[in-house]
Amino acid sequence: MTNEEKASQFEHDGHDNGHGKDMVTIFVNDTAHQIHRGRQTVMMIKSAAGIPFADALYLMPDYELLDDNGSMVIKGEERFKSVPPSGTSS
Repeated sequence: MTNEEKASQFEHDGHDNGHGKDMVTIFVNDTAHQIHRGRQTVMMIKSAAGIPFADALYLMPDYELLDDNGSMVIKGEERFKSVPPSGTSS
């Protein structure tokens, strides 16, 4: 299953959909995006920000690389940076 299919499955089968949770703002590449507060998968963060699933996602300001299969608790105002895979351009 591709990463895109995994994110789509999460959106459609009710996992990590955040229903009933407040929407908060996160920033990816200095652009504001809305996402549900609470535990979100890295793939859902990428989906909410509209960035390619193949991109690496870093939690700023320490450039902490996030595992595509991982998750984190979103409180709001988090900042991320996405980077295309090596050898490609955006």
